[in-house]
Amino acid sequence: MPVDTAVLHRFSLRAPLVAALAGAVLSLSGCTMFGGAKDPVVPVNASPGDGAQTVQASKLQKFLWIFSPYRPDIQQGNFISQEMLTQLKVGQTREQVKFLLGTPLLTDIFHADRWDFPFYLARGDGELTSSRVTVYFKDNKVEKFDGGNLPTEKEYIARIAGPSKVAAKEAPKREEAGSASIKINK
Repeated sequence: MPVDTAVLHRFSLRAPLVAALAGAVLSLSGCTMFGGAKDPVVPVNASPGDGAQTVQASKLQKFLWIFSPYRPDIQQGNFISQEMLTQLKVGQTREQVKFLLGTPLLTDIFHADRWDFPFYLARGDGELTSSRVTVYFKDNKVEKFDGGNLPTEKEYIARIAGPSKVAAKEAPKREEAGSASIKINK
């Protein structure tokens, strides 16, 4: 019987050690199911007139991403800026719309006179941006379009690359040829 107590003694010391090791491995492996938290989802039922919508990650999710692997930025769909939408006019042909906005991502055989241009940008830090532009045609000409308040191209670039760092230093003034300056010290 002394063998049984020695075996039980080994297992009683190993069980907490194995449980602690398994917990450490799960927490450092980037398990995103902590507390049922998943990546935030952009609302699908957003109307096209709402424009671009941005959803920020919570502070807890940002903290947990320290332990997760690298997440690249994912862009899907056609980015349409405010400048591009202002060039779109009622009465333009389908070819002109394709030239301005690109090939539509969604064309439906049941709604042949409607083109949808969804856009989705998921940043690695959890920020999600989505927008949707819908163009309606009648007799192969633009009848109306919905887009809402879209970001400009500069805002989009700032969102991807971060704010630009403009050098605040001014270059020293250079004197023109033929001019002279005199400095008098008293």
